Amino acid sequence: MSVNIHPSAIVSPKAELADGVTIGPFCVVEDEVTIGSGTLLRAFVSIRNYVSIGENCEICEYTAIGGNPQDHAYKGEVSYVQIGNNNLIRENVTINRATGEGNATIVGNDCFIMDGVHLAHNTRLGNHVTIANKVGLSGFVEVGSHTVFGGMAGVHQFVRIGDYCMIGGLFRVVKDVPHYTLASGDPLRLTGLNRVGLERAGFTEETRRTITKFYRELYSKDKVFTQALKEVISRKAEYIPEIQNIIEFYEGTKRGVTFWGI
Repeated sequence: MSVNIHPSAIVSPKAELADGVTIGPFCVVEDEVTIGSGTLLRAFVSIRNYVSIGENCEICEYTAIGGNPQDHAYKGEVSYVQIGNNNLIRENVTINRATGEGNATIVGNDCFIMDGVHLAHNTRLGNHVTIANKVGLSGFVEVGSHTVFGGMAGVHQFVRIGDYCMIGGLFRVVKDVPHYTLASGDPLRLTGLNRVGLERAGFTEETRRTITKFYRELYSKDKVFTQALKEVISRKAEYIPEIQNIIEFYEGTKRGVTFWGI
């Protein structure tokens, strides 16, 4: 194999391109860039300094990766974008570098990022994340694995979203969304368990029922939420690993957690 670079592309000789990389028409690839084997850049893609891209990714037209963070706190320090393997990044996506010396904006493996998505500075995506058109993730947002966003959703800075969640389109997310849940509405509320996503992922019926029972008890109208949370934290070791993950998510919240809907 060899590297295939279109004659109209501008590619720095300092960029590290693995065998099988294809650079399409009118792309720009700057000095401090690493691109893994089998990755394809279609036309008009811009890859700025301090970006690493894994293997077998496809990055589509007019996407810009590695631009300076849109953050008043940024003072020109060296920071990074790190993108894993097997990602499909569609047209007009922007992914900015991080704020803070040595920090990184991170995209995991096997993600599908659709047209017009913006990933701001210091955003972190897990694996198998799907983000539909025109979604915006603000700075320092963290997203777990196997989570799905509906189109045009907006996520406030510093919000965390757990694993196997589904965020409804057009809604704003201003507080953390815990693992395995559906979230929609204005204001945003948890509307149930992501049963379809969990079933497809191989979670057993017993595990799904256990998670549902846990959330019902946590948000029971018979208890004050803070007291109910304190009780489950005290018994964390008694629960299955999936419930322990949920409890640890609640323990780590800084912005507060989205509540169960009515």
